[in-house]
Amino acid sequence: MNSRKAPITVALTMLIAGCFFVLPAMAESGFGAAGAEADSSRTLEEMLNYAIEDEFAARAEYEMIIEEYGELRPFSNIIRAEENHIAQLIPLFHQFGFDVPEDASSSFVVVPESLKNAFEIGIEAEIVNIAMYESFLEGDLPDDVRDVFEHLKAGSENHQRAFENGLRRYQ
Repeated sequence: MNSRKAPITVALTMLIAGCFFVLPAMAESGFGAAGAEADSSRTLEEMLNYAIEDEFAARAEYEMIIEEYGELRPFSNIIRAEENHIAQLIPLFHQFGFDVPEDASSSFVVVPESLKNAFEIGIEAEIVNIAMYESFLEGDLPDDVRDVFEHLKAGSENHQRAFENGLRRYQ
């Protein structure tokens, strides 16, 4: 196995076991980070599609958690960050003449069994997201795309830390 893909594969396996996203369906349909991990020869348009799909999925998951468990931090804060991430990606689609994909993410998320489970799976989802951006950043990218991907990766690293802090309440 490619050492670059190893963290993604391990995290995807953990997410499938946790069943937060319906990842087999996401991978099958080529959606988000699961689709990116399976696609070894990505075009710029495909990278932007995977990125925005993954941001759509994160927003949908946090919306579902908030609906089920109430307006809780860090989910309430991170959902606003996901909106910002989506807003950073959309101009790139327009700049390069690509269509912004429809948000089909709600069909890929399920309610976690507990808040503890939501934090655990949130951590793994961010690991997958970070690995996706790291793999994109290994390629030759226009500077503005590279800047956005680096910013989104840093945001995911912050989200991962927030979920880790939230999980400490349950240990």
